[in-house]
Amino acid sequence: MDQTSIQTSDGEAATANRLKYMPGFGNDFETESLPGALPQGQNSPQKCNYGLYAEQLSGSPFTAPRGTNERSWLYRIRPSVRHTRRFSNASYPLWKTAPCLDEHSLPLGQLRWDPIPVPAERLTFLEGVRTVTTAGDATTQVGMSAHAYVFNEDMVDDYFFNADGELLIVPQLGAIRVFTEMGIMDVEPLEICLIPRGMMFKVLKGGEQTVWRGYICENYGAKFTLPDRGPIGANCLANPRDFKTPVAAFEDKETPCRVHVKWCGKFYVTDIGHSPLDVVAWHGNYAPYKYDLRTFSPVGAISFDHPDPSIFSVLTAPTEDAGTANVDFVIFPPRWLVAEHTFRPPWYHRNIMSEFMGLIHGQYDAKEEGFVPGGMSLHNMMLPHGPDALAFEKASNTELKPVKLDHTMAFMFETRYPQQLTKYAAELETLQENYLECWDGLERKFDGTPGLK
Repeated sequence: MDQTSIQTSDGEAATANRLKYMPGFGNDFETESLPGALPQGQNSPQKCNYGLYAEQLSGSPFTAPRGTNERSWLYRIRPSVRHTRRFSNASYPLWKTAPCLDEHSLPLGQLRWDPIPVPAERLTFLEGVRTVTTAGDATTQVGMSAHAYVFNEDMVDDYFFNADGELLIVPQLGAIRVFTEMGIMDVEPLEICLIPRGMMFKVLKGGEQTVWRGYICENYGAKFTLPDRGPIGANCLANPRDFKTPVAAFEDKETPCRVHVKWCGKFYVTDIGHSPLDVVAWHGNYAPYKYDLRTFSPVGAISFDHPDPSIFSVLTAPTEDAGTANVDFVIFPPRWLVAEHTFRPPWYHRNIMSEFMGLIHGQYDAKEEGFVPGGMSLHNMMLPHGPDALAFEKASNTELKPVKLDHTMAFMFETRYPQQLTKYAAELETLQENYLECWDGLERKFDGTPGLK
């Protein structure tokens, strides 16, 4: 076959306006691109329809409890053993893996960056990943890495899977098409997508622009799941129905292709003669998904005081220590501020968690200036941080009437483990040398006499 054939769940060619999704978080799905391709009543028949091969992809140990057991059955043109031939070493020197104690001279401190530079050369998504921080140890499946990405070229005949962790992708500039083994997702800024550990995929450009940019959380630990709501109850925050899993789609392409692998922090590549995205049908609960951050239903104070930022958690990757996350994915979306006699922005604090922040759109309420869309900040564990002087004065003196905090979307990758800065990030030209000056205006008001100052 000389040209690529992409088939979706209704047997027709995939186009941007025809992609379909199945709703629900953690559901057990079933989907097929060709009628009768999915066996009924059993997983592994003696012979599969269409001459397909049955294969299980496991995201958990076989004996994991039912609530955490993840696996999907894939029915594909070739088994995966034909998609990984003899490997060669590959190099992506700006993609780092924990533990990574890069050599640089930048001392400890609160840090902030403008957006990473736009590349002059042609880069695919895989080539455009730049690691900013690492935490934990990927070989023991603990911790995470925070990356930025920037690219301008499609992964046409290049495919990738990450054995070290799942990838949470947060586009900031430019929509992307993520073609996985189990279906296609179109993901635009203000949406996110998650690719499970070990799942093959490629990333293509969406829309008409010159550069595509965003953030990635590489989660080495327990998979992301929905946080418990506690007293909030059954509704609000990220509702399960708003998570969308793609329907089956496969790429039938008999041309030279390359499969790239990340395994224990090292990269490898193998040449094959066909596309590995050849899953015609599948069923199970180990699957990619996307989520529209605009569907997050925030809760907050309706009387006084500022609640903890945990109320903005979209996803959490738990540890064995209840309530202490390997990674939390937190957003700060548009919302109404109505609390009375209260300092409304985030308060000053020091935290046992380490916080990597990015800004997708608009302005973050605790940083009136300097924190721009596409930028990043890092506040490691126990380092103090909070509103800049301008935001403090404004919030301390404004009339406390209901205000809509609108046209904004910031996020945070927050982890229990210290985030180690990479050499790339420490020497990045967009590092703001004057970031600490944003707090210089917070002068002493105390004079020993009572009263509000």
